[in-house]
Amino acid sequence: MRSSVRVYEAELTIPTYEVGAPDPNPRFYTGRAYQGAQGRVYPYPMLDQLTDVRRDKTYRALYLENEYIRICVLPEIGGRVFEAVDKTNGYDFLYRQHVVKPALIGMLGVWISGGIEWNFPHHHRSRAFMPMDYTLAENPDGSKTIWLSEIELRHRMRFTIGLTVYPGRSYLEAAIKPYNRTPYLQSFLYWANVSVHAGPDYQVIFPPGTRYATYHGKNAFANWPVAREFYRGIDYRGVDISWWANHPSPISFFAWNCEDDFLAGYDHGQDAGVAYVANHHVAPGKKLWEWGPGPQGRLWDKILTDEDGPYIELMAGAYSDNQPDYSWLQPYEAKRVEQYWYPIREIGGVKAATLDAAVNLEIAADNSATIGFNATARQESARAILRIGKAIFFEEEIDIDPTSPFVKEIALPTGTRGSDLQITLISSAGEELVSYRPLDRPETPMPDAVTAPPAPEQLESVEELYLTGLRLEQFHNPALSPIPYYEEALKRDPGDSRANLALGIQHLRRGSPKKAADHFRTAIARTTKNYTSPRDGEAHYYLGLALRQQGLHEAAYDTFYKATWSHATQAAAYYQLAQLDCRRGDFTTALDHLDRSLATNAWSTSAWVLKAAVLRHLGRFVEAEELAAAVLAEEPLDLWAQNELHLARAGREARRGALDAWDALLARRLQRFGLQADAKPWHQALPWLEAQPFLEVATDYGGAGLWQEAADVLSILTDPEQERDTYPLLHYYLGYSLEKLGDAEGAALHYRRGSEMPQEYGFPFRLESIEVLRSALEMNPQDASAHYYLGNLLFDLQPQQAIEGWERARALDDRHPTLHRNLALAYVQVENDLPRAIASMEEAVARDPRDARLFYELDLLYEAGGVAAEQRLALLQENHETIVSHNDAFSREILLLTQLGRYDEAIEFMKTHHFRRWEGLGNIHTTYVDAHLLRAREHLEAGRYSDAIQDYQAALEYPENLEVAKPYGGGRECQAYYLLGTAYEAAGDAETARELYQRATTATRSPGHSALDYYQGSAYQKLGQDAVAQDLFAGLISYAAERLRSAQAGSSLEFFAKFGTRRSPSEQMADAYYLQGLGYLGQARRAQAREMFSEALSSNPNHLWARTELDELR
Repeated sequence: MRSSVRVYEAELTIPTYEVGAPDPNPRFYTGRAYQGAQGRVYPYPMLDQLTDVRRDKTYRALYLENEYIRICVLPEIGGRVFEAVDKTNGYDFLYRQHVVKPALIGMLGVWISGGIEWNFPHHHRSRAFMPMDYTLAENPDGSKTIWLSEIELRHRMRFTIGLTVYPGRSYLEAAIKPYNRTPYLQSFLYWANVSVHAGPDYQVIFPPGTRYATYHGKNAFANWPVAREFYRGIDYRGVDISWWANHPSPISFFAWNCEDDFLAGYDHGQDAGVAYVANHHVAPGKKLWEWGPGPQGRLWDKILTDEDGPYIELMAGAYSDNQPDYSWLQPYEAKRVEQYWYPIREIGGVKAATLDAAVNLEIAADNSATIGFNATARQESARAILRIGKAIFFEEEIDIDPTSPFVKEIALPTGTRGSDLQITLISSAGEELVSYRPLDRPETPMPDAVTAPPAPEQLESVEELYLTGLRLEQFHNPALSPIPYYEEALKRDPGDSRANLALGIQHLRRGSPKKAADHFRTAIARTTKNYTSPRDGEAHYYLGLALRQQGLHEAAYDTFYKATWSHATQAAAYYQLAQLDCRRGDFTTALDHLDRSLATNAWSTSAWVLKAAVLRHLGRFVEAEELAAAVLAEEPLDLWAQNELHLARAGREARRGALDAWDALLARRLQRFGLQADAKPWHQALPWLEAQPFLEVATDYGGAGLWQEAADVLSILTDPEQERDTYPLLHYYLGYSLEKLGDAEGAALHYRRGSEMPQEYGFPFRLESIEVLRSALEMNPQDASAHYYLGNLLFDLQPQQAIEGWERARALDDRHPTLHRNLALAYVQVENDLPRAIASMEEAVARDPRDARLFYELDLLYEAGGVAAEQRLALLQENHETIVSHNDAFSREILLLTQLGRYDEAIEFMKTHHFRRWEGLGNIHTTYVDAHLLRAREHLEAGRYSDAIQDYQAALEYPENLEVAKPYGGGRECQAYYLLGTAYEAAGDAETARELYQRATTATRSPGHSALDYYQGSAYQKLGQDAVAQDLFAGLISYAAERLRSAQAGSSLEFFAKFGTRRSPSEQMADAYYLQGLGYLGQARRAQAREMFSEALSSNPNHLWARTELDELR
């Protein structure tokens, strides 16, 4: 009897910690590093307001189930696989959460652990906590599939996941389909972030051939599985790093240059685990990440779950083997990869795994071998074979299935070497299901680590400049811009085709087609010199796009045709030609061009759907319907294809029934999208969220000049009978479409309605929106909202143009606080005009004194502008009830209390409030330590030695409510122990003081120089080891001088920074001066120390410790 698979929906109630509403203030890019790449938020809203409110919430859960496994998926939380159970033994082979407990780990803030998180085109993707569209499918072979899909807004690429369970198979298949539906080259990474329950018996199993593991950015390497080196500041010499228990601090390891198709994890205590299989040629990525069992790991366990304990991430990447490590998707290119996971049990580990079976071989000291097999399907009369050399030493016919592993202990002949053995499982049909032969691992040199690129002027060749810039662009590097490298290349060779092409694409993607076209023409002039046909058509293709953006369609048409001469660009160029044909109404030629495009790019759903539209316009409704249905068989959630299927049927049937069916489909789609009016936390951003897929379809139609179809799609969500608000861009796009159709009255109506909609979450981002909004402004130049939205769109692209738009909006309507806030950011970031920035932000606060973030941003401006700390604190305290709910704003109040010496108040707040911590970033604990150390200093000066000792001891603590734990590097222990020693010495307890000075010299600390050099050196001086102390002081001075040179040169973020934000040169210089001052202070050069501390305060008047030391010297 054939086994069956079930796919079904059910309600699942999970205790959930509530999250506040998304921030209505747009978060423009300010240089934030996130997961080693640019941490861009816009056009998404930030979702970072967490609460301690836990309530039961009912989710829509999707299930796949057969006799062996049960899979649960939550489409409302990014399509996360929430549960994966081995039904044969009840083992959760993926991490199963029993609570939804968000933490500040995601690109947009909130993120949860557990199961499988799907990441494209960046790690911890923006939409990981947002609803995904979904549908359920039954397949002819009896398998069942959950389809999940979304269009990522920043890059406008489609990401589709097909999760399938097969009859009689114990694996979960994930078909991953990234599709670049844009006309531009895009870079991407893809990783499945797979979590498993961890414990002291859990081991991560990279394939046996893995010789080395590497870190993020490939800037450090370690031997695998037994390390021989310090790695990321941790002494791993002689440590087996494959075990969860052996990592004192959060850590990552990527398998280096892996040539095998599997990865596994095994809990030896449970005697069960999970195997992962994928074609390593396209899915090379294999990664171990863990918080670890140390103090930080235990802290994050509490942050992320209530009772489910620690986890390991067994990440699996395709077209990427590192983070960051990005590959390319050409215009309209799709890729596909399949990944598989299945539970394993009772075989003690894994040495090899395939889609059919996993095998283990363990050779004991007594010269016996234990062999074990897990099969993913029932295999009757299979043969387990052990060979020594070429001879079969052991063979047994077995029946094996996922419920019945095979394990056998076999005595080996004396002298047998592991490399002599081969273990194989053969099916009854003679097919090899899995095989493993131990191999001797030769010593190979450790790979070279990646290094940061030199400054542009230091690179020798134009080619190096171009390739360096291209890599920075490809990897979305947050520390260095590619543009100076391209510009240096053109400085040396103004006609270089590569650099001109790269710079032209930069301008094109920033909405500056005229500048872009100049570079493309220069590139073409070089490659076509002496009447030469260029080797590739990329410059012609992008010139065609630039001409289209300028409305020069005839010139673009000719240029695209030239691009079709090159195989590399012909598919995209023919698609562009087909769009222009449709604009002309020449659907016959469009059909030919689409066929030519599809001949070399058959996975382009955009081309297939446009072809369906063309067939429909030619009256070939049956063909159009069949084609749209074929697209939906591959991409069942493609809204454009769904619309074309509806239109083809409506055209063929010429009756209302087809429209009724379409309306019902849309109603189900919106319901599936999880967008009920009470769906938290996204309910306040509902109009923004639900509009995006429809705007994409309308844009697709608009690109082909099919304005009636665009208007019809947009009308679905702009029904005037609706009682709730509509996303304003829907009306603007509908007005634009109607204007193109010659309906000036309808256009004016919808432009007006767009201007009347609430501005919250009005974050346009499509380049096409520039023309839409400018057209609205041509019809009504007094539309303040259109000016505002245009400014939002342009700020990260053309900031000066954004300022002009915002200022026009303000002149027309100055009521909106976000407008004033945006102008404040622009005045300081673009024009370096702090007074205007402050005035504008003050206006924003006056307009909305309930928005705590505005107080935070205003205080940052006050600080930069030298506003007195007393004045800043007074404002925050007047609005304490507002800002106390906002971590960043409340932290500013506490920081100011500390700076003003009001330590008691600051410390009391930090005792009682729950502060949230972002992964990889500092937090309020720094202020906590400062407040205790400085209050202790006051006690010490007043002779209150006991109180001073208590505060110094408190500085060594890590309060749980601050979401902080003792770091592996020891934090500021050196400083606290030294200062605590001085308190005991002042109190007359020389013995305890000496012990504390000794602890200061031996305390764990992070590698490299820092202020701790001073305190450690001072402790050595107290112990009579002045030579050691002087070395530390001299090293600190030298390091600080280098830091100062770097700051003065404008370097603001470490090249390999995984997290962080850019710091101003003045802040960096202040730190460097302060460190120099400490070095001089240690050397008893008080005058020089005083000078350096003064310089630090000149650069940053708010530098707390520079002021403290200077006051001490006075």
